Amino acid sequence: MPHLLHLDSSADLESSRSRAISAAFADTWRSLGDDHTVTRRDLHRDPLPHLGDPALHWPPRLRAPGASPDPAAEALQAELIHELVAADVVVIGAPLYNYTVPSTLKAWIDNIHLPAVTAPFDGDDQQPMLGRTAVIATARGGVYDPGTPTEGFDHATPVLEIILGTTLGMTVETIATNLTLSRHLSMDDAARERSDRELAEAVDAARASARRLG
Repeated sequence: MPHLLHLDSSADLESSRSRAISAAFADTWRSLGDDHTVTRRDLHRDPLPHLGDPALHWPPRLRAPGASPDPAAEALQAELIHELVAADVVVIGAPLYNYTVPSTLKAWIDNIHLPAVTAPFDGDDQQPMLGRTAVIATARGGVYDPGTPTEGFDHATPVLEIILGTTLGMTVETIATNLTLSRHLSMDDAARERSDRELAEAVDAARASARRLG
């Protein structure tokens, strides 16, 4: 049965564009048949604790002698990794917050990025997610086009591409929409028109991606 892991991290529960894009993907996935299942985790509504012990950055066999992290924290980390590894496809709503990912999403990354379990380490080629697809639905308040003063300021999608793509071995697809603040800040009509157009295009792209990957 094709299985999707659907994550959201936006604090905006009413008008979030990253949520709208990821929801379009997940709804289309479900529409493909009853066998297309979804695990849903809302990282804002149900935030994960940040790692409270450095030992949790390592699996038990690689921990320093005497390390004894909280068993509840270990169990939660194992649950999150199980959710990830059970997924054929992952869709992540990842808005740009202060030029990077929301801290709620970073906490998830810190839990699932485990050397020798989900990522290679010291010759260990363990990559259970190798070849699977992660779809990043990102929404950005401004614009980061080549040649603009803010080119290269987006540090959200690159970190996800490194963790999920380079390290975990997944194929990463990014669906982006820009100028989400065009109706809240002093921007011209062209910016608002581009904002609306990109949102519609992103939702269509999410639906098409779900049909293709499902």
